Amino acid sequence: MIKFCVKLVQRWLPEPFIFAIILTLVAACLAMPICHQTPIEVVEHWGGGVWNLLAFAMQMALVLVCGSTLASAPVVKKGISALASIPKTPTAAIALVTAVSALACWLNWGFGLIVGVIFAKEIASKLAGVDYRLLIASAYSGFVVWHAGLSGSIPLTMATPGEALTTATNGILTDPVPVSQTILNPYNLAIVAVVIVAITITNSLMHPKHDPLTVDRALLVENAQPEGSSSAPTDGHPTPAQRMEQSRLLSWMVALMGFAYLIVHLGFRGGAFDLGSVIMLFLFLGVLLHGTPLAYVRAFSRAATGAAGIILQFPFYAGIMGIITGVGASGICLGTVISNACISISTPVTYPLLTFLCAAVLNMFVPSGGGHWAIQAPIMFAAGANLGVDPGLTGTAIAWGDAWTNLIQPFWAIPALAIAKLDAKDIMGFCLIDLLITGIIICAGLLIWAI
Repeated sequence: MIKFCVKLVQRWLPEPFIFAIILTLVAACLAMPICHQTPIEVVEHWGGGVWNLLAFAMQMALVLVCGSTLASAPVVKKGISALASIPKTPTAAIALVTAVSALACWLNWGFGLIVGVIFAKEIASKLAGVDYRLLIASAYSGFVVWHAGLSGSIPLTMATPGEALTTATNGILTDPVPVSQTILNPYNLAIVAVVIVAITITNSLMHPKHDPLTVDRALLVENAQPEGSSSAPTDGHPTPAQRMEQSRLLSWMVALMGFAYLIVHLGFRGGAFDLGSVIMLFLFLGVLLHGTPLAYVRAFSRAATGAAGIILQFPFYAGIMGIITGVGASGICLGTVISNACISISTPVTYPLLTFLCAAVLNMFVPSGGGHWAIQAPIMFAAGANLGVDPGLTGTAIAWGDAWTNLIQPFWAIPALAIAKLDAKDIMGFCLIDLLITGIIICAGLLIWAI
């Protein structure tokens, strides 16, 4: 079964940019007949949405580059190297990477997405005989629990009081839903625990008994420093500019400012440890641990080459979101049609399950928690209220659906693949197996919760 899935993905899954183009065309072709939109309307929705993810694309590029730069700091590399020396067999390595990645993603998705693959890459550089594709797939598979974790955007939005919550849900949620009813609900925690255990066991069992596809460990060594970043003193006496480039004091001062802001923002202002906070933590830790400004610039320059996929593809997914959410003269959008189709066949028991499946389908076209909230919140919470379904369960079902099909949606894998220097087709065959296993667990968990 594993060989079949791997071969299937290798044969049919194109490069992620091609996949984004195909999804764009599919969304456009569906919107015209289903939503009675003209080609001009669809094109306008697409073009109007192309730049809606610019801020988020910049955040994703920075979390990739700053995370990679931090990991290349000597003291961090030493720590990761020590942890990577723990597993002595390929199976143990796969299990450890899966568990570490999943727990890190549950704590914070941006942190976990980067740390997991960096940890996996370090293990690959130390342990012979481990399948590199499966190792990176295992690091990425932990991402499936992110939206049921402490950084889940939909549960956190539901827990935030204010007019925005009421407006987004068309007046259904006038009071915030505490995280005790979503993220920290015992049913949700049970699903998370079972999913983590299941993917850890599944990934370990998937390791080839014979002829694993390993990587030349020499290829995982960092490249040499780029030329032209600075010039060494030719006469043995550094210039004032060179002294500033090598000044640890400058690095310490700017890092201190960054840490001071995070302490005030998180500890005294009640700010959330969101993606922006993760980036700042990566950035200023990196500046501090690299020692000098010039050392950080060089490491940052090497890491920045991996952000090309994000810069290219995110505008296309923003355009797809524009098509899915765009309302033409008919007064309906494709996202609404898909959501209403699920509602029409729901009962109080099956509603969370169908909400989850609806979100999973939409996630293939709109791989964004914020996008899901904009599309489904006005519809799903109203329908759930009419059926007597707890809003915490409705929101959690949407969140799980948004996270589940990320296992086969290359959008979120782009940063991990850039660090690992692999293509999506190299890991998605293994992730397809994880998709099937976790899908059964999540569906069963939501049904039990609803009953």
